[in-house]
Amino acid sequence: MTPVPLSGIQHTIEHGDYAATIASVGASLRSLTHRGRDLVVPFDADEVRPAYRGATLAPWPNRVVDGRWSLDGREQQLPLTEPSRGHALHGLASWLAFETADASADAVTLTATIEPQSGYPFRVRVDVTYRLGDDGLTQTVSASNEGAGRAPFGTGPHPYLVAGPSPLDEWTLALPASEVLAVTPDRLIPTALASVETEAGGIFDFRRERAIGRTEIDHAFTGLARDASGVATVTVTDPAGGGVAMRWDAGCPWVQIHTADLPDPASNRLGLAVEPMTCPPDAFNSGTDLVWLETGSLFRVAWTIAAI
Repeated sequence: MTPVPLSGIQHTIEHGDYAATIASVGASLRSLTHRGRDLVVPFDADEVRPAYRGATLAPWPNRVVDGRWSLDGREQQLPLTEPSRGHALHGLASWLAFETADASADAVTLTATIEPQSGYPFRVRVDVTYRLGDDGLTQTVSASNEGAGRAPFGTGPHPYLVAGPSPLDEWTLALPASEVLAVTPDRLIPTALASVETEAGGIFDFRRERAIGRTEIDHAFTGLARDASGVATVTVTDPAGGGVAMRWDAGCPWVQIHTADLPDPASNRLGLAVEPMTCPPDAFNSGTDLVWLETGSLFRVAWTIAAI
């Protein structure tokens, strides 16, 4: 019997110049290439997925502060999966073993069920479809409430985009967001929504495309400018001219941007995390843009990564 790799069952899909590999643990995007060029920071199949690379985040993206929130007057306590800051990080689906629901040469659909548990007493099925086309890789997340009583829900992806071979500091970022969620420096607890023009002297204002430089970012942004069809687009480009674009519709009014500043030089600033989100950090407490799934209801949202 062939052992299953640490990241789970592998699904490779292809279309034209694109190829992607999806790992079943966390329905994770393990690699994405265009003409052999990495568009995301990959990881090995037989490796415990590092830093949530490519994971599907559900039933919440980002953090629930202290892992605590209130449901109908009763305090709920989630496991603290970010011990260094004492928060519940990136939901409950990121380490689930997703099963294969459908597969073809250019697409795969994986499914898993979040069972009722401490801090989240709901049964929510999550279906994740990755599909390659001429326009890149589209990931669709669908959530259905299979339990009694309405369930809070949020989702988003966690890819680390790669613009090209030069260092991240030299990449150019275009981020059409007018507002940034200020956070405490130590625990990244949300404090207030601020204008990108004024917060921290304007260092988070990338509405006009410019180099990232030494700016350290681990913030949620909103107030997204969109095109006539309601699509917001973030682009990251390399001085050599290549790059990556990520786009999504109004289903995700937020995006987390993270320059992946890590103490280990081997993994520091390898890619730029661009995470469209249906809700901001700590939405279980603030209620901001939180989706409430009624029994039997279905919620769906999608985003696309493409080469430039």
